[in-house]
Order: sequence, then C-alpha cells, then structure tokens
Amino acid sequence: MTKRAYQYRFYPTPEQAELLARTFGCVRSVYNRILRWRTDAFFKERQKVGYTQASARLTAIKKLPKLAFLNEVTTVPLQQCLRHQQAAFKNFFEGRAKYPAFKKKRHRQSAEFTSSAFRYRDGKLFLAKCDEPLAIRWSRPLPGEPSTVTISRDSAGRYFVSCLCEFEPETLPVVPKTLGIDLGLKDLFVTSEGERFGNPRHAAKYASRLALAQRRLSKKQLGSKNRAKARRKVARIHAKISDCRADGLHKLSRRLINENQVVCAETLAVKNMIRNPKLSKAIADAGWGEFVRQLEYKGGWAGRQIVQIDRWYP
Repeated sequence: MTKRAYQYRFYPTPEQAELLARTFGCVRSVYNRILRWRTDAFFKERQKVGYTQASARLTAIKKLPKLAFLNEVTTVPLQQCLRHQQAAFKNFFEGRAKYPAFKKKRHRQSAEFTSSAFRYRDGKLFLAKCDEPLAIRWSRPLPGEPSTVTISRDSAGRYFVSCLCEFEPETLPVVPKTLGIDLGLKDLFVTSEGERFGNPRHAAKYASRLALAQRRLSKKQLGSKNRAKARRKVARIHAKISDCRADGLHKLSRRLINENQVVCAETLAVKNMIRNPKLSKAIADAGWGEFVRQLEYKGGWAGRQIVQIDRWYP
C-alpha cells in the first residue's frame, strides 16, 4: 500500500467561496507573520525557532484583538501551514531549496484539512464549518477514505480539491522490451527504435493570445475592476498552457510505461540549461524534468525499471 493524491475540480457555492476566501486569508496571514517572526528572531537575536515555538506563537497572536478574525475559521489549516513552513526550513538548511518565501494574495492559495476537519460520507465531502457538501466533479472514484484534503484556488479562479488516499498499485505484466529515449527540443524525444515524438510547443501556440492579453492588462488602471478581469484572462491562458503540457506528458509517459519493461533516459541539468537566454523559454516549455519524474513514479507503481544514464556517457 502506498499513498497517492487524487485531484478533482469543484464548484463552491457563494457561502463556501466566502468561507474558503477567509480560510485562505487566515492561512496566508499566519504563514507570513510566523515567517517574519522566525526571520527576525534569527537575524536579530540569533535564536532558532522550531515548530513547537511557532505553534505557541500562533496561540498567542490569536488572542490579540486585531487578529480576532483568525478564530472565525477552523484552526487545522493554520496548524498545517506551520508544519509546511517547518518542512520548508528543513529543506533550506539541508540545501534542497531556497529560503522560504512570503505568500502572496494573487498567487495560488491552499489550505490543508486533516481528518478532524472534514467528513467523507457516501461519496460526499463536508468541510468544517460548512453545512453543504462540496460540488465535486468526480472524474474517478476514490480507492478509500482520504486521510488529508487540500483545497486550492489557482490564479485563474478555479477551485481544486486534492484527496490523499492509500491505494495498492497494480503491477503490469512483464514485457521483453527495453527502450532508450533521447530528449530534445525539435522532437520532445527520439526513441532508440527511431520513432520521433514531436514537440507540441504549447507556449508558442498560445503566444499571440497571451501577448494580446498582457498588453491589455498593462493599460488597465491599477486597482480597478477592469484590471482584475484582465489579470484573470492572462491567468486563464497560462493555466491553459500548463494543462495542455501536463496532459501531453501524462499520455506519453503512460504509453512508455505500458509498452516497455525498461526505459533508459539521460540525466539533464535542466536548471543549468535553462540559464541560456535564447533557449530558456523553449526548454521550460518542453518539460523534461516533469516528464522524467512521471516516468519514475509511474514505473515504480507498475513494476517497471527506469534507468538514468549520465549525460556525459558516450
């Protein structure tokens, strides 16, 4: 048994949207306030703050009159954001990530609920302090009851729910076939059998629409409702590009895993290659890193072997 997140889109009612907006705002406020407090404590007083001290700090600031709005939402997402912040600091000190950044209002918003803050009954999901179930578009059934639920809203205004469940991966039958792939820009990858898979270039396909939407956004007055509408149009185009890229990579990676027992791919330093000013946009649009990541976890579930070959190997 292993854990897997199942993501669905849902459409909240006006009351649910208002409650989620307050929850997102409280999570963002707590995260930023605790991050500022931990940063000042380290640079000014040379004190390292852990999760226990941060949780005590949260209890103290919730008693302040000016922050009484934090008590209007369930406390579970507030505690979970502190755990995420602690994980971000751990990744930073171990050299796997940059210093934790402050959350912004216009970026993706999320709130995580544990089992004590939601109910899943008869295919319906109820959040804490919410009487009606979420109108989720169930594209596939859940394998079991979720342990945690993450509610998110992207920059385009779409709402998603991610349910973390335990499931038993199905091992595919062994096939006597080994394949090597060479990643590129003209073709997304070329197989060792000579088959070419063209690069769809999603960013170039929507470049003219995106440029027009960005020009219209730049002419809108700051703080106006028309600017907010124009910003959402730009965000929807970016979301369209991202969804098309993800859909294409999922289909190709699933095809390779289903048809081959062993898949060999080269290791690419994408973070270094993307520094090229002439090719950075094309490399980012190709999604090499995401494609290899999908091959690895899908191959692990299906009992396939993914071989990483050094890029300097002849």
